Amino acid sequence: MRTQAEKAAVFRTLHERPGAFIIPNPWEAGTAKILEAIGFEAIATTSRGLASMLGRAEDDANRDEVIANCRAIAEATELPVNADLENCFAHEAEKAAETIRLTAAAGAVGGSIEDYTGDPADPIYDFDFAVARVTVAAQVAHSLPVPFLLTARAENLLHGRNDMDDTIRRLQAFAAAGADVVYAPGLRSLDQVRQVVRAVDRPVNVLSGLLDPDITLKELSDAGAKRISVGGGLSRLVLGTFVKAAREMHEHGSFTWMREMIDMTDLRKMLSRRSE
Repeated sequence: MRTQAEKAAVFRTLHERPGAFIIPNPWEAGTAKILEAIGFEAIATTSRGLASMLGRAEDDANRDEVIANCRAIAEATELPVNADLENCFAHEAEKAAETIRLTAAAGAVGGSIEDYTGDPADPIYDFDFAVARVTVAAQVAHSLPVPFLLTARAENLLHGRNDMDDTIRRLQAFAAAGADVVYAPGLRSLDQVRQVVRAVDRPVNVLSGLLDPDITLKELSDAGAKRISVGGGLSRLVLGTFVKAAREMHEHGSFTWMREMIDMTDLRKMLSRRSE
């Protein structure tokens, strides 16, 4: 098994080499191991996927639950793990940064801090306060025994603030404050991806969820994106398939969905596989 330091080095190399890479989002140890067996080079946790696994309608897992999920995923795989930490479960910068420390102790080699407050009535932190939070989080992330790759997220576009100028201003400030990667979930076109990439001097993470699904990794790479994540997309796909099969049984007494099941031999190989 790779050490955490080895995983961190691999993760940083992925951000430094030419071209973009996909960082898919498992929600527990089994899906993490399957993604590793398929050949992905890094993975990221998902707050939406975890909330669904816990039976919750909202993304309201607490810090202990998120860190426990992160630990289970990190221990299951050789891959670098990036943690979805929302607003780091605190408003105050020092308390938010403590989440970074705890997440690193759980085995992650990267994670995110965002400027969404958690309050739909007042969703985005004031600019200066948001920058201060990233500054302290970056200081902690970079002081750890195994350096932690910090992603800073500007959440405007997911919360009704369709202001690209302010979003880019925030990303630029987060980069200046020490973020290693910047991320504006909610970009809807390759033109917007290019706009962000041109404006910042850090690797850019792009969420595929609101983009046209026909846009490819190559097109995103050509646009300058570095890292492509899918958020809760894989979890929602699996649940969509589950619901479809359950309704087929309930409404029609039919089991044709069984033709789509993964072969048990293949599944066992994926779950038992270890990287060399």
